Amino acid sequence: KQWYQRRVREYFQHYYITNNLRMAGVLFEDIFDVKDVDPNGKQFDRVSRLFCESESFKMDLILDVNTMIYPVILRDKFRLLLATTLQEDGAPDDGSYTASLEGTRADTFEYVMYGRIYRIEGDDFADSNAILSAYISYGGLLMRLKGAANNLHGMEVGQTVYLLMKKLAF
Repeated sequence: KQWYQRRVREYFQHYYITNNLRMAGVLFEDIFDVKDVDPNGKQFDRVSRLFCESESFKMDLILDVNTMIYPVILRDKFRLLLATTLQEDGAPDDGSYTASLEGTRADTFEYVMYGRIYRIEGDDFADSNAILSAYISYGGLLMRLKGAANNLHGMEVGQTVYLLMKKLAF
């Protein structure tokens, strides 16, 4: 009985948080641990490929980062947010950068990229236990986010996405 009550509570907490975030233009948010950096060797001088795992939703992330601008090392923790807009209220934007923008989500993050979802693949979408992978290109820096389909709900091929990162002290 306790197990059932806990699962119901977790479901409603997840549902409430997820739906409120989606209303504000947020597609996904979690804390990630860097598990490996460039396991196949460094391909480019200024870019590293990070292999990470999320704490809350147990999602797998592979992410290319310009480490000359934003150095990331093994065992770093960071908050990652994927959003359709930089506006806090979820108001859509045209995707063009304006240096005078103030009061946006980017103000509280250290590293921001703008890209497009180019592929979503995985198991049967109707299955509640389906595993999906969303692939996003940020001007050639690639990302794959893989995990439970309900955590990737709202992502569509062709959709533009902001990636926002901030390292956490631990």
